[in-house]
Amino acid sequence: MSDHASIEGALLTLSRELGREDRGLAILGEGNTSARLTEETFLVKASGSSLGTLSPADVTACRFDRLVPLLQRKGMTDAAIDAALLEARVDPTSRKPSVEAVFHAYLLSLPGVNFVGHTHPINVNSLLCSDQARTFAKRRIFPDQVVCCGVESVFIPNTDPGLRLAQAIEKAVTAFLGRLSRLPRVILLENHGLIAMGSTSAAVLAATLMAEKSARIFASAPGGPRFLTPAQVARVADRPDELYRQRVLGI
Repeated sequence: MSDHASIEGALLTLSRELGREDRGLAILGEGNTSARLTEETFLVKASGSSLGTLSPADVTACRFDRLVPLLQRKGMTDAAIDAALLEARVDPTSRKPSVEAVFHAYLLSLPGVNFVGHTHPINVNSLLCSDQARTFAKRRIFPDQVVCCGVESVFIPNTDPGLRLAQAIEKAVTAFLGRLSRLPRVILLENHGLIAMGSTSAAVLAATLMAEKSARIFASAPGGPRFLTPAQVARVADRPDELYRQRVLGI
């Protein structure tokens, strides 16, 4: 099996797992996924397709160098952005890539990020549509949340989808890296949803599922959640046994 075929297969499997109806992570055309193919290209879900039934025809190969530079552009019209998305396709007969392809291109250009999954989980969104959104992003409540979702999540205030969202993500991730010297695993979008990223498709699925479990516990804890202290979070994040477990789990 070629590298292209194996990467595409992993992306399709991840997409269908994220799109399972019983998980409540994405329905209809919600969400999008992507995977790095080469240093120059990546695969991304086509606009309007469904994660739960994603097929090879619903995935479009795009060029990084046609999309990442858009992060520096200001004042682009919707029509210009649509044109840029179409021009980014490796095969001009393939379907139009998701409007969120720009942030996928940016995240996949980061060292060690090979897969990205964006979903709209019910329990996570319940918090992201509340006054608890920033606290849920910043604080941690149990060790497995730290292991799978990182020491904290990037939080993006409500932003117009597409290029402006991608620009907000690039700015926030850069600040996160400068402050914590580590890549985030989860990005939370106020009034919108969740982005998980990792070196493997398993890491993306694990972070997404654990974030949804964390949201359920956060919201249902009697009297409100009791948070781990920063020292406890740091201890879990850097324990040798937990680092080993992350490697075994593909995180």
